[in-house]
Amino acid sequence: MRPMVDAAATSTVPTPAGLVLAPFRAARFTAAAGADTRLAALTSPPYDVIDEAGVAELEAADPHNVVRLILPRDRSADQPGTRYQRAAETLADWLASGILARDERPALYAYEEEQDGHRQRGLVGAVALADPDAGIILPHENTMAGPVSDRLALTQATRANLEPIFLLYDGGGEASRIVAATVETPPLLATRTADGVSHRIWAITDQDSLDAIAADLLGRRAVIADGHHRYATYRHYQAERHAAGDGPGPWDYGLTFLVDATVSGPQVHAIHRAVRGLPLAEAARRAESAFTVRQLAGGPVDDGLLLDELAKAGQSGHAFVISDGTAAYLLTDPDEKVLAETLPADRSAAFRGLDVTVAHLALIVHVWGLEDKVGVVDYFHDAPAAIAAAAAGGGTALLLNPTPVAGVTAVAAAGERMPRKSTLFTPKPRTGLLIRLLDE
Repeated sequence: MRPMVDAAATSTVPTPAGLVLAPFRAARFTAAAGADTRLAALTSPPYDVIDEAGVAELEAADPHNVVRLILPRDRSADQPGTRYQRAAETLADWLASGILARDERPALYAYEEEQDGHRQRGLVGAVALADPDAGIILPHENTMAGPVSDRLALTQATRANLEPIFLLYDGGGEASRIVAATVETPPLLATRTADGVSHRIWAITDQDSLDAIAADLLGRRAVIADGHHRYATYRHYQAERHAAGDGPGPWDYGLTFLVDATVSGPQVHAIHRAVRGLPLAEAARRAESAFTVRQLAGGPVDDGLLLDELAKAGQSGHAFVISDGTAAYLLTDPDEKVLAETLPADRSAAFRGLDVTVAHLALIVHVWGLEDKVGVVDYFHDAPAAIAAAAAGGGTALLLNPTPVAGVTAVAAAGERMPRKSTLFTPKPRTGLLIRLLDE
């Protein structure tokens, strides 16, 4: 793998005039045409939520599942590092054999997901890349070098955007109107995946519609909901190509799912914590120095009831629940002096007002006296898993309310980053429905 080029160090990298979502010719699975169940077996969740067991399960689902592209395996233990080239060869073979075929006309793709009665709609296209300082596409979380290096090596080998990033914007304009009208027509493809999410996609090729969408989006800005490492990868690959003298090209854009959060946006869920090595009784005792602490349960806990109590308490301010599965406590009304002491004064009010900020800086670090790092604080997408982990390790689960989309947007607009693992947006776009090749 070639070394990463600093995405901000190449002066020839263009800056778009605004939020630009360009049509592209998607590569799609042809074997699944008219076969919803086959298409589900060919696609996957995003790469960063699939563990080793998940890779094996997806590989077994179909010999052409997209996991072979996004999380390829080395050819053997004697040939480490060959997985990227293997992905490139697999992609080339699938294109040559007709397993994947590119649409004839460039399009923006309306994409609707439905889960448990909730519908999320948006547009899939190629977004023009921009430095965060330009104020067009705003991150809300920091990235780590390892995942970016991995995704960059895969991009270098395959010369493709294999899965989209997920952007949110405040809209209610012509783009959303066109999407709403489009989804009333028969879809280009449809499937329902094992997680209960229904997926439907339409191709928008009418030039008047494309022009109206472009005009509506140009003056807006978007926030990265999911895919910070992929967006960083897009920009590193762009900088690399410009540094090599390749000039403007498809690397100035990246595959994106753009959703109007004000019209048909995602559901936002909390990401809970489990703190190792801190027994619940001790956690509650220490919390009394800075919070009002009330016991909720003194026997086996019902996580649903705990989350209900947490949601009610959160309506009037910062609130947390701590539990080890045998008891639970509600923490509310943090001491203003503690907040003033622990929350950085040079950060925005939006950042200081987040529950996750208070949880990490005031509770975990200041009150509990723990180092906020991997191995001390673990993260879980559901409360039962966090409580089970705490019980197994003699620690304490810390349950949080979801961070509102408005809070995410406000922090990003201030040019700041939220504490890691602050938000979970669902449903996520399905990988493999639409692939963008970087040779057009």
